[in-house]
Amino acid sequence: MKSSVLTRYRVMAYVTGVLLIALTLSVIAEYVLDIDGASTVTGIVGFAHGWLYVVYLVFAFDMCSKAKWPLSRMAWVLLAGTVPTAAFFVERRVTRELGPKVISARTDEPAEPVKA
Repeated sequence: MKSSVLTRYRVMAYVTGVLLIALTLSVIAEYVLDIDGASTVTGIVGFAHGWLYVVYLVFAFDMCSKAKWPLSRMAWVLLAGTVPTAAFFVERRVTRELGPKVISARTDEPAEPVKA
Protein backbone atom coordinates (compact mmCIF):
# COMPACT_ATOMS: atom_id res chain seq x y z
CA MET A 1 0.00 0.00 0.00
CA LYS A 2 1.28 3.48 -0.84
CA SER A 3 1.91 5.95 1.93
CA SER A 4 -0.54 8.42 0.35
CA VAL A 5 -3.44 6.06 1.09
CA LEU A 6 -2.62 6.03 4.79
CA THR A 7 -1.92 9.79 4.84
CA ARG A 8 -5.29 10.63 3.26
CA TYR A 9 -7.05 8.46 5.82
CA ARG A 10 -5.14 10.00 8.72
CA VAL A 11 -5.91 13.58 7.65
CA MET A 12 -9.61 12.87 7.22
CA ALA A 13 -9.76 10.98 10.53
CA TYR A 14 -8.40 14.03 12.36
CA VAL A 15 -10.65 16.47 10.48
CA THR A 16 -13.74 14.32 11.08
CA GLY A 17 -12.84 13.84 14.75
CA VAL A 18 -12.30 17.54 15.40
CA LEU A 19 -15.52 18.50 13.64
CA LEU A 20 -17.49 15.88 15.56
CA ILE A 21 -16.18 17.22 18.86
CA ALA A 22 -17.06 20.77 17.75
CA LEU A 23 -20.53 19.58 16.72
CA THR A 24 -21.05 17.87 20.08
CA LEU A 25 -20.03 21.01 21.94
CA SER A 26 -22.28 23.21 19.80
CA VAL A 27 -25.26 20.90 20.37
CA ILE A 28 -24.63 21.05 24.11
CA ALA A 29 -24.39 24.85 23.89
CA GLU A 30 -27.62 25.01 21.93
CA TYR A 31 -29.85 22.59 23.84
CA VAL A 32 -28.38 22.32 27.33
CA LEU A 33 -26.87 25.75 27.93
CA ASP A 34 -29.35 27.61 25.68
CA ILE A 35 -26.70 29.97 24.29
CA ASP A 36 -27.83 32.48 21.66
CA GLY A 37 -26.33 31.86 18.22
CA ALA A 38 -25.41 28.25 18.98
CA SER A 39 -27.99 26.99 16.49
CA THR A 40 -26.15 28.77 13.66
CA VAL A 41 -22.86 27.20 14.70
CA THR A 42 -24.52 23.79 15.02
CA GLY A 43 -25.91 24.07 11.50
CA ILE A 44 -22.60 25.11 9.96
CA VAL A 45 -20.48 22.56 11.81
CA GLY A 46 -23.06 19.82 11.25
CA PHE A 47 -23.13 20.52 7.53
CA ALA A 48 -19.32 20.50 7.31
CA HIS A 49 -19.02 17.32 9.37
CA GLY A 50 -21.67 15.57 7.27
CA TRP A 51 -19.96 16.21 3.96
CA LEU A 52 -16.45 15.61 5.23
CA TYR A 53 -17.59 12.36 6.87
CA VAL A 54 -18.56 11.15 3.39
CA VAL A 55 -15.01 11.93 2.21
CA TYR A 56 -13.68 10.11 5.29
CA LEU A 57 -15.79 7.07 4.40
CA VAL A 58 -14.37 6.98 0.86
CA PHE A 59 -10.76 7.25 2.04
CA ALA A 60 -11.24 4.77 4.89
CA PHE A 61 -12.93 2.25 2.58
CA ASP A 62 -10.11 2.64 0.08
CA MET A 63 -7.50 2.06 2.77
CA CYS A 64 -9.31 -0.95 4.26
CA SER A 65 -9.82 -2.58 0.89
CA LYS A 66 -6.15 -2.11 -0.04
CA ALA A 67 -5.15 -3.56 3.34
CA LYS A 68 -7.49 -6.51 2.58
CA TRP A 69 -9.20 -6.27 5.94
CA PRO A 70 -12.36 -8.26 6.71
CA LEU A 71 -15.73 -6.53 6.74
CA SER A 72 -15.91 -6.48 10.56
CA ARG A 73 -12.66 -4.53 10.89
CA MET A 74 -13.66 -2.24 8.02
CA ALA A 75 -16.98 -1.43 9.75
CA TRP A 76 -15.07 -0.62 12.95
CA VAL A 77 -12.90 1.91 11.08
CA LEU A 78 -15.81 3.40 9.12
CA LEU A 79 -17.96 3.95 12.21
CA ALA A 80 -15.16 5.66 14.14
CA GLY A 81 -16.21 8.99 12.65
CA THR A 82 -19.59 8.82 14.39
CA VAL A 83 -18.42 8.61 18.01
CA PRO A 84 -16.73 11.68 19.50
CA THR A 85 -12.98 11.07 20.04
CA ALA A 86 -13.14 7.51 18.64
CA ALA A 87 -11.57 8.60 15.35
CA PHE A 88 -8.37 9.60 17.16
CA PHE A 89 -7.95 6.24 18.89
CA VAL A 90 -8.83 4.20 15.81
CA GLU A 91 -6.50 6.29 13.63
CA ARG A 92 -3.61 5.69 16.01
CA ARG A 93 -4.22 1.93 16.05
CA VAL A 94 -4.60 1.74 12.26
CA THR A 95 -1.40 3.74 11.74
CA ARG A 96 0.50 1.53 14.15
CA GLU A 97 -0.69 -1.59 12.35
CA LEU A 98 -0.36 -0.44 8.74
CA GLY A 99 2.70 1.79 9.12
CA PRO A 100 5.23 -1.03 8.61
CA LYS A 101 3.29 -2.28 5.57
CA VAL A 102 3.43 1.04 3.72
CA ILE A 103 5.49 0.88 0.56
CA SER A 104 8.12 3.55 0.15
CA ALA A 105 7.47 5.67 -2.95
CA ARG A 106 11.12 5.51 -4.05
CA THR A 107 12.07 1.87 -3.51
CA ASP A 108 8.79 -0.11 -3.79
CA GLU A 109 9.83 -1.98 -0.65
CA PRO A 110 8.11 -1.93 2.71
CA ALA A 111 9.24 1.00 4.81
CA GLU A 112 11.39 0.37 7.83
CA PRO A 113 9.34 0.24 11.04
CA VAL A 114 9.79 3.18 13.35
CA LYS A 115 11.74 2.23 16.46
CA ALA A 116 10.79 4.02 19.64
